[in-house]
Amino acid sequence: MLPRHAQFIKERQYLYNVSPATISWHTHGLKWLPSESPTPDQLKEVVIRMREKGLRATGANSAIRSINAYLKWAGLGLKIPQMREPQLVLPTFTRQQVSLLLAWRPKTATGHRLGTLTALLADTGCRIDEALSLHWNDIDFDDLLVLLHGKGRKDRRIPISLELRKRLFVYQRRSKMEGLVFPTQDGTKQGRRNVLRDFKNLCRNLGFEPPARSIHAMRHTFAVNYLRKGGSVFHLQKMLGHSTLEMTRRYANLLTNDLQAIHEKVSLLT
Repeated sequence: MLPRHAQFIKERQYLYNVSPATISWHTHGLKWLPSESPTPDQLKEVVIRMREKGLRATGANSAIRSINAYLKWAGLGLKIPQMREPQLVLPTFTRQQVSLLLAWRPKTATGHRLGTLTALLADTGCRIDEALSLHWNDIDFDDLLVLLHGKGRKDRRIPISLELRKRLFVYQRRSKMEGLVFPTQDGTKQGRRNVLRDFKNLCRNLGFEPPARSIHAMRHTFAVNYLRKGGSVFHLQKMLGHSTLEMTRRYANLLTNDLQAIHEKVSLLT
């Protein structure tokens, strides 16, 4: 008979068809448990060891979520409380920086690929891996929709703008490629590190230093702009592919801070 940890992971893999990334997450998270049936005191020690090993609250919470899923599955009636995470201001691009990126007119094939990729990120707020996994047959040019393959094998269909459709159409006509929309020269999927390098270089060539988590910051920028222009948190959740509203609400909080900063500048009393 399989150990309970292994049985839990097997069931997630074969009964729930979770992705390989989720299997890896559970495998690493459950390594923190000292036994298959830990006591409450042992679970406290687990959190202490995480912190002693240098895990930040976000990293510890990731492992805790996996452990709690196992504890519930095993029927042990135990649960580790989530740690309070620092509410950091999410990095975003300024409106001027976005304008510079979207106004850039490249002269090379790789430049056109990067420029169109940047436009897709700005218009949809998709994750970089979702963009790099996009195929031409995922794009519905007639109905202005793209099919994104998200985390945990969760697909979603989201709208695109007329401007993005135009850019994709021109890019497709130039590249004359099938399969992946943003492939390498030999047609394979690009690596995220290479894209990040090229994207940072583009920002610097345009005269500004990219914010932290440069490419993901475009996702943050999309989300804040979406809310600023009247989009609802619930619709934003669907656009971004969040399974819960927890992460989406962080963008709403960022918007509140943004509005407070603006108010200080425009108030008649200051």
